[in-house]
Amino acid sequence: MENNTIQTLINEKKYFEIRKYLNELNTVEVSELLNQFESSELIMIFRLLSKNRAADVFSYLDTDHQEMIINTMTDVETKNIFDELYFDDIVDIIEEMPSNVVKKILKNTDAKDRHLINQLLKYPDNSAGSIMTTEYMDLKKDMTVSQAISKIRNTVEDMENVYTCYVIDEVRKLEGVISLKELITSEDDVPVQSIMNKNVISVHTNDDQEKVAEIIKKYNLIVLPVTDDENRLLGIITIDDIMDVVEQEATEDFHKMAGISPVEESYLKTSAFTMARQRISWLIVLMISATFTGRIIKSYEDVLQSVVILSSFIPMLMDTGGNAGAQSSTIVVRALALGEVNIKDTFKILRKEFLISFIVAIVLAAINFLRIISLTKTPLNVAITVSVTLVFVVIISKIIGAFLPIIAKTFKMDPAIMAGPLITTILDALTLTIYFRFAAIFLSNIIK
Repeated sequence: MENNTIQTLINEKKYFEIRKYLNELNTVEVSELLNQFESSELIMIFRLLSKNRAADVFSYLDTDHQEMIINTMTDVETKNIFDELYFDDIVDIIEEMPSNVVKKILKNTDAKDRHLINQLLKYPDNSAGSIMTTEYMDLKKDMTVSQAISKIRNTVEDMENVYTCYVIDEVRKLEGVISLKELITSEDDVPVQSIMNKNVISVHTNDDQEKVAEIIKKYNLIVLPVTDDENRLLGIITIDDIMDVVEQEATEDFHKMAGISPVEESYLKTSAFTMARQRISWLIVLMISATFTGRIIKSYEDVLQSVVILSSFIPMLMDTGGNAGAQSSTIVVRALALGEVNIKDTFKILRKEFLISFIVAIVLAAINFLRIISLTKTPLNVAITVSVTLVFVVIISKIIGAFLPIIAKTFKMDPAIMAGPLITTILDALTLTIYFRFAAIFLSNIIK
């Protein structure tokens, strides 16, 4: 059933059929359907959902539709929705909402929940504390297996994850971890502390979310505990939150590699003025930096005037150098982001890129030499000049492309800023310098 069919049922006031159809869809599908409607239709369809289902669907709606629903809901309805949401979802929603909507949300949560929400909002942006949830399953180390299972049964409805349980002492210090599988396969009278795993992987509240993602990937976890300076358990980070982090970090890197300042809003929701502003700063820098390229060409005017055909090969050499450098920088940026390499591997990276660039350069130069000689009837010495230049340009471009992200990482900058437009501009200047130097050497008998 498509959007227009639902609209027809709304117009015909066949609410029972709409509700029946919605019940056949999963939560994500319902949210995708609701995101296609505006205002009154959205509210009407949303009210057809059961209380528990409504909360689940609400967490998947986009920000604009969440705001519409909150603005039209009564205080009781607002409380019912947010009572069913997990704390990390509530915090994510509050961070995206205008102040008047935030006040309504906080007004309809009890004092204890408000305190926890405010605590989570105080953590730095993009930190482990800002994305964690406080709804986790904790067990006292002196509990028996039967007592632990009884606690899980009584509190399972309020927890986001019960498959991994964390063992704490009297002052909530994290002592161990135990899975639900281990609990239900152990004898009832066995103490939890005797079967728990004391080797717990955890993160600090102020750790960067990118570090959290790396740890979860490295240890193949679905949930990760978050502790304070005294190793007290404060919350957990689940794999669904990390998927959002990975998407956010990847988007940010893509923007930086393209010379664009990252933005929070989606493409269609961001105004043209904002998008122009985020792009123009880098374009200005790159445009001004291109002045050096112009000066290099001007300084070799005598070479170009003597051998005019040299100018026809400039675009090919500059494009090849830029593309070669961009390939290496992209690969190294990705390897650094995934933790496959680090700064201490610099020599290994440069050695490998040199070998790759040498092979690539020889192949490209050979093909280019044959192309020039056979298709363009260019003099032999010019063809040699262009081809030798190409070898050096490719080798140097790939080495620089690999080295610049490492330099950025060394100075605690984002390696992604060294990819794309910036590296292309640097390599353009180097390419022209190398080209005209070789031209002066190989064509000295022609140049006046």
